[in-house]
Amino acid sequence: MVMKNIEEISAEVVDAAFHLHKDLGPGLLESVYEVVLAKILENRGLAVERQKAVSIQYAGMRFDEGFRTDLLVEGTMLVEIKSVEHLAAVHSKQVLTYLRLLDLPLGLLINFGAVTFKEGVRRIVNNHQNFASSCLRVNQKDMKKDDI
Repeated sequence: MVMKNIEEISAEVVDAAFHLHKDLGPGLLESVYEVVLAKILENRGLAVERQKAVSIQYAGMRFDEGFRTDLLVEGTMLVEIKSVEHLAAVHSKQVLTYLRLLDLPLGLLINFGAVTFKEGVRRIVNNHQNFASSCLRVNQKDMKKDDI
């Protein structure tokens, strides 16, 4: 079995999510998109964990359920799913925080509530160095100092 790099995994997720958005359209519950996208990715041979509890440490304390990931693909890519009319700035910050806590380089924020898929997909990077140029990229440098 050939291991896919993070960019290949990202491309698979974006392709699957695009077709899901195109076929089902916007407006369903997040949980519907989550379960269907997970199954599509599994059918493509990717390992997918849904609603994985992630522990966090803060001020010397450990919290076993700090947050839950929507999807964790191949143990290396976080996918956060929304189904809202418009993404808010906090949604990108939320994904960046999750990436930092998981020490992962790349995540996708996918809003299936957007009218078009292009409007609803964002790449969020956390110290990711090995990637192709993308207009979907959002990272710490792109955010205002007050936003971080």
